[in-house]
Amino acid sequence: MKKVLVYKSFERFWHWTQAILIFFLMLSGFEIHGSITFFGFEKAVEYHNVAAWAFMILIVFAIFWHFTTGEWKQYVPTFKQFKSQLDFYLFGIFRNAPHPTKKTVLSKLNPLQRLTYFGLKMLVIPIMVISGVLYMLYRYPQKDGIAALNIEGLEVIAILHTVGAFLLVAFVIVHLYLITTGHSLLSNLQAMLSGYEELDEEEIKQETTETVSNRVR
Repeated sequence: MKKVLVYKSFERFWHWTQAILIFFLMLSGFEIHGSITFFGFEKAVEYHNVAAWAFMILIVFAIFWHFTTGEWKQYVPTFKQFKSQLDFYLFGIFRNAPHPTKKTVLSKLNPLQRLTYFGLKMLVIPIMVISGVLYMLYRYPQKDGIAALNIEGLEVIAILHTVGAFLLVAFVIVHLYLITTGHSLLSNLQAMLSGYEELDEEEIKQETTETVSNRVR
């Protein structure tokens, strides 16, 4: 095994900032729905809106970073070894079976993670952002003629936003569990803090050789 820089500085900044914002949006969102009491309703709405705008700004920077670095390729779904990975999470992990797929710098996510993140980025996050923006701009400002947003009611938007929120909560719960499924209980967490992770040296050499070969072609 060899320690390699897997998660770059911006990637770690984006990950942790996104995590903090999602947890804050969950907290303030539950208060807006009346499930908990923490800030008070008016402050919860105000803080929720500020955090939402911060989240959308972060998304813009993240999209730019992913496309300029080519990291977007990490999320392209693949069904190669998908069944093996699913069997590992359902049964193998409880029998201390080895991971069916090996993490590399160019392939950080296993097939199941790729599909999950793809769904999150292409479906759940867009639903949350679009419904959230419509929520904030609903009938405001009327005098400036934003007739397209003068919808009859917020019911459909509210349902979509709530469904998206619960899907995001479900993702966070699963994500927290999967953090513990690395080489050790805290290895995945430590990697996202430091950026470095222990990877198979043979896999690193093979990936480097393939990268050089592709560049020559």
